[in-house]
Amino acid sequence: MSKAIRIHTYGGPEVMRWEDVPTPEPGPGEVLVKHAAVGLNYIDVYFRTGLYKAPSMPVTPGMEGAGTVAAVGTGVTEFAVGDRVAYGTGTPGAYCTMRAVPAERLLKLPDSIDFNTAAAMMLQGLTAQYLLKRTYKVQAGDTIVMHAAAGGVGLIACQWAKHLGAKVIGVVSTEAKAELARANGCAHTVIGHANLAAEVKKITGGAMVPVVYDSVGKDTFMASLDCLRPLGLMVSFGNASGPVTGLDVGVLAAKGSLYLTRPTLATYAAKREDLVAMAADLFGVVASGAVKIAVNQTFPLSDAGAAHVALESRQTTGSTVLIP
Repeated sequence: MSKAIRIHTYGGPEVMRWEDVPTPEPGPGEVLVKHAAVGLNYIDVYFRTGLYKAPSMPVTPGMEGAGTVAAVGTGVTEFAVGDRVAYGTGTPGAYCTMRAVPAERLLKLPDSIDFNTAAAMMLQGLTAQYLLKRTYKVQAGDTIVMHAAAGGVGLIACQWAKHLGAKVIGVVSTEAKAELARANGCAHTVIGHANLAAEVKKITGGAMVPVVYDSVGKDTFMASLDCLRPLGLMVSFGNASGPVTGLDVGVLAAKGSLYLTRPTLATYAAKREDLVAMAADLFGVVASGAVKIAVNQTFPLSDAGAAHVALESRQTTGSTVLIP
């Protein structure tokens, strides 16, 4: 037997149960991974609350993990028992001690990256990669706005954007988080979004910005649109405050023929070759020291409920890792 957090009904953190489960056998094309660390992400909350529906119940949340190959299924040639591996794409199921993972979703870890760092960086780092390199190709000299700049994706993306030569305006909720964001690549910080557009206008001398990265959702959506220059791109990639609903697309015309996208990592990393290339890019900037992964909180996996409480109440900064 192994252990897993399982959800039998949608609800608050209290619905997560630490249960005995049969140790999975890797099927054809699968790899059995013994987890050393599991990443915590806001998408885990969405699956727990039912904002994102699981295909069936009970469900084990969690999108990313790192550990050691314990067994391989038939047809697997790229991985062997003992390999250090990590993943950050696919279906929920990471909150467990042992997991069968499709080999096409798995990545070998460089020796320079430890398990905690890997579990903290896969989903968030791959998200930062596609946001900065593909959704909008950040160029040297760009000024960009990044919401939740002191969060997991935020800290990685802000460092990476600075490495690319961009000037980052980070939006945060407290002065302590502003200080952390400035230490991780932000040239400017704004606390709260009530006067965000006015602050961006001041910082940019009235030019505004070509792109806003917004993972907050409902509460910040309109303020984000107001930060964009004509033909600017609104990247809505999360719903921490709730989903954006009731949008009149005419608003995009009125505010300067704006573009709007709602991207997901699943789409950008759907092809194996894209996933491998994205991971190589991520591993490269981390290995070079250009991007440092901040694992600022750890919780026992069995106490995932407490981790969710901390995440939802915005008590966390950077990345959080759950230890089996």
